[in-house]
Amino acid sequence: MYINIKQITAVVLLCVTVASCSKEITERTKNAPALNPANIDLNAGTWKPVLLTTPDEFAVATPGATSGPGYTAEINEIKSYQKTMTGAQKERMNYWSAGAVFRWNEIMRGLVAKYNLPPFQNPDGTYPVPDANNPFNNPQFPFANPPYASRAYAYISAAQYDALVAAWHYKKLYNRSAPYKINNTITTLLPQTDLPSYPSEDAAVVGVMVEMLKLFFPGEQAAIQQFATEHKNARIMAGMNVRSDIEAGEALGRLVAQKFVTRARGDRAGAAVGTPAIWQQFETQTAATGEMPWISMESPKRPPMLPLFGRVRTWLFDSATLVTAVRPGPPPSTKSEKFKQEVAEVLHYSKNATREELAIVHYWADGLATHTPPGHWNAIAADDFLGQRFSEVRWARNMALLNMSMMDAAIACWEAKFFYFNPRPSQVNPEIKTWTGLPNFPSYTSGHSTFSGAAATILGRIIPARKTAYENMAKEASLSRLYGAIHYRSDCEEGLKCGNAIGGYAIARANVDGAN
Repeated sequence: MYINIKQITAVVLLCVTVASCSKEITERTKNAPALNPANIDLNAGTWKPVLLTTPDEFAVATPGATSGPGYTAEINEIKSYQKTMTGAQKERMNYWSAGAVFRWNEIMRGLVAKYNLPPFQNPDGTYPVPDANNPFNNPQFPFANPPYASRAYAYISAAQYDALVAAWHYKKLYNRSAPYKINNTITTLLPQTDLPSYPSEDAAVVGVMVEMLKLFFPGEQAAIQQFATEHKNARIMAGMNVRSDIEAGEALGRLVAQKFVTRARGDRAGAAVGTPAIWQQFETQTAATGEMPWISMESPKRPPMLPLFGRVRTWLFDSATLVTAVRPGPPPSTKSEKFKQEVAEVLHYSKNATREELAIVHYWADGLATHTPPGHWNAIAADDFLGQRFSEVRWARNMALLNMSMMDAAIACWEAKFFYFNPRPSQVNPEIKTWTGLPNFPSYTSGHSTFSGAAATILGRIIPARKTAYENMAKEASLSRLYGAIHYRSDCEEGLKCGNAIGGYAIARANVDGAN
């Protein structure tokens, strides 16, 4: 890999800028307060789910009587835990108290960063493809690149939301009070609410995560089970749930998750890698139009990243809408004067980016071994949501809207990239050296811009007071790719517009989902 003195300087800036931002966010999230919603959203069982046909599609059994010996035994389990609780157990109980959706999203971002590593080439110069059926083989599965990550975030967030809508339906139906309201000898270690405790919302999220992560990160099942057990026990230790609340919630979450797993197995993502014949076809077709086609600048030449991801099934609109209404118009012709001007602009930033511009480049880089651009926006959202005192179900609904929009943004962006197959600036002019790596796929449009436009648009709907701030963040994230000499201005501007439009589809869903 080519590294020059500019890139070394950039790495130093990256360490200073990103480390300080990450430390600030890490401290806030590590010490996040216990979830104490301003509104328990008791009627959330009537909200519109994503895949469930109705909130009661999966049955949850009537809970046992709270006056019987079985419930008394469950109350005694709480007391037993509290009597022998260690300092370490209390620390973990407080960790999970910040909220199930919040903490599992945090865990997801860590998994994405761990697996966001491209396969290394074989001795013969070819590249192996990660295999979901053999996740421990070389290369490891998955390669959690931005499209893969956006899909994982979306499926998991949407499944959490549907599971919690169903849980809220049964909470209101059965109206079994929390143990601390039934037995006044229970010590509650977390904030009390009037939300019925059966089935447990935390356990519903746990059930979703255990099942969904088998699909997306199959090599992590042992660790996930440990987290799941710890999370469930934390709710009992805190006096928030009895064991039967937990078991009913987890079973419901697992059933809901299977519906999302079925969708995922048929959404065409498994074929997104393509074949050598398809890879060559993109290049041949573009060259036949007289335009310069994109080529991999890696040595040995690496196949393009997920060239058929643009054919994956979307959430917020159908495939016809993707092509007719969402796909951006063509980029400037590689033979045009405008294209030459845009190449010259990239060259300028390659040679003359300021320290402030480089700080922006690296703050938004989200490259290898990070949680990716979608993960960056998840972190921004999570940090902001902490101050909003959302209920668990509203947390899930908001994260689902955010992540479905970003997965659709990935699909739309990759569809445009491989429809137009536009070359990267450094391919057109070898004098151009990027400040932060070179992605191995076509240039138009910018993925960062499309992700950011979608995220900022829906987040501005969720927290209107932050709308302008989100829009400014998205513009900065978009420009970071121009400053980094990775994208042309038109890649960034059109990607941002496309993302904004996709965010509009998420707003349209939010307006009719019953949560307003």
